Amino acid sequence: MGGLRTRPGVPRLILASGSPRRRELLAKAGYEFDLIGAETDEVSSEWLTIKETTACNAMRKAVEIAQKAPEAVVLGADTLVSLDGHVIGKPGTLASAAMILQRLSGRAHEVWTSVFVCHHASGRARSYQEMSRVYFRRLDRRAISEYLAKVDPLDKAGAYAAQGHGVEIIERIEGSYSNVVGLPMEETARVLRAFGIKPSRRRRDR
Repeated sequence: MGGLRTRPGVPRLILASGSPRRRELLAKAGYEFDLIGAETDEVSSEWLTIKETTACNAMRKAVEIAQKAPEAVVLGADTLVSLDGHVIGKPGTLASAAMILQRLSGRAHEVWTSVFVCHHASGRARSYQEMSRVYFRRLDRRAISEYLAKVDPLDKAGAYAAQGHGVEIIERIEGSYSNVVGLPMEETARVLRAFGIKPSRRRRDR
């Protein structure tokens, strides 16, 4: 398994996710990392809370990659949307995406992200969760149709993204904005620092 060249004394960081949003958040913050998407099936159960479900999925993703790259620090994450205690996942079709946005219209929902960071060689691991509350504007069918024409909702929990055209449908966010995007960067930076990983000054100062 290949990897990037890290600075002396700095562990290699691997993002165990295929999410372009998480990749962009880490890169924008100045981190140097490899991207290796986990192939493990995500857990989905009516017997688990959203916190338990995301925590389980984040851990499974990270551990799968950490076993293949024991010397690296591996970060796995999972994000889900919840409305009235019911989990809303990724839509399978544009029609289901429109139905999800209709349900969220004019209401507040929760966005949960769980993160699992581990270093297999040393046996160290940290897990944490973040919840943000998102308030949607009231959306009529035209507004929903126009929004869906601008984004691809099929790879997004809740059928929307906070960034970009998100301002057209989101009224306000309580809590971490980056958590709604897909990775709570405030806590992530603190945890990665504990594993000896900091943003590179060269990229951070751009």
